[in-house]
Amino acid sequence: MKVQTIKVTYAENRKPKPTGQLEFGTVFTDHMFVMEYTESEGWHDPEIVPYQDLVLDPAAIIFHYGQTVFEGLKAYITEDGDAQLFRPQKNFARLNHSNERLCIPKIDEELALDALKQLLAIEKDWIPTDEGTSLYIRPFIIATEPYLGVAPSKKYKFMIILSPVGAYYKEGINPVKIAVENNYVRAVLGGTGEAKTAGNYAASLMAQEIVSKEGFAQVLWLDGVEKKYIEEVGSMNVFFKINGELITPQLNGSILEGVTRDSVIQLLKHWNLPVVERRISMKEIEEAAENGTLEEAFGTGTAAVISPIGQLTWEGKDFIINDGKTGDIAKKLYDTLTGIQYGRMEDPFNWTVTVDAK
Repeated sequence: MKVQTIKVTYAENRKPKPTGQLEFGTVFTDHMFVMEYTESEGWHDPEIVPYQDLVLDPAAIIFHYGQTVFEGLKAYITEDGDAQLFRPQKNFARLNHSNERLCIPKIDEELALDALKQLLAIEKDWIPTDEGTSLYIRPFIIATEPYLGVAPSKKYKFMIILSPVGAYYKEGINPVKIAVENNYVRAVLGGTGEAKTAGNYAASLMAQEIVSKEGFAQVLWLDGVEKKYIEEVGSMNVFFKINGELITPQLNGSILEGVTRDSVIQLLKHWNLPVVERRISMKEIEEAAENGTLEEAFGTGTAAVISPIGQLTWEGKDFIINDGKTGDIAKKLYDTLTGIQYGRMEDPFNWTVTVDAK
């Protein structure tokens, strides 16, 4: 693959930085990365340009058939003032996994990481430094060919945009209430559940809207066939501590392979704590809650990092977990992951990548 130079065009006018409490994903930085794909040239013309609106043909395939993939990761300011990333190689590898499922040409992962580092070097002063804040990074690819036939696009646009953010959930590290979904289905084996694509999230919106009106933070999805085995929360993978053992649903083709999920499994093994990946049913959770062996539950994801679950509601029953308090394991995982991400703790896994400032 030929070496490509990333062209940079700087914004003439800089936006004011946000002040006060940051919401998630509402403010965007001065610049973004853009790269085009055509059948004749492949991926070409990588650029960092001022953040701007897109001009697309109304017949672009993205609008009609949803051929798109995306990723989510973060940049942090360490105590030494450096900007650093957390396992970005995993995100770009997963982006290519999603590309394969959605019939999108694979990107050069090294070029993508280099582009991200250059973009972050330009936008370093956008990375917030208050406790719990970070710069959210959204790489994504959309199909841009104007064509109304059902077929993979022959043209694509790869972009990276940045947004300074605070906590994903208003509860922060405090436990959230989760509703178990029995009616709607997010994904099934053979579908696109293990790809990070827009349609999966659009399919989740109805259930999320319903439960949010009842005070729940998220939906816990069950398998789409028997509707009995736990899969994932809308924006997170999920773990349960039952009788001293940490259990997370095994990857089965309809569950997203979370980067934070993998990091948590590695940390638990590093601490010599028992952790298994297997099928787990809501019936098993119900029995553990009733006999007192359900000790903790928490979600894992880039946006929230670790989100303790204080209550699960299923078929009209409320299961209060750990008296609705944050569990010891969830707290230790949160402190360790954020400690590594912000450079406050040793990184024994070489997960962090430093960004060279301009």
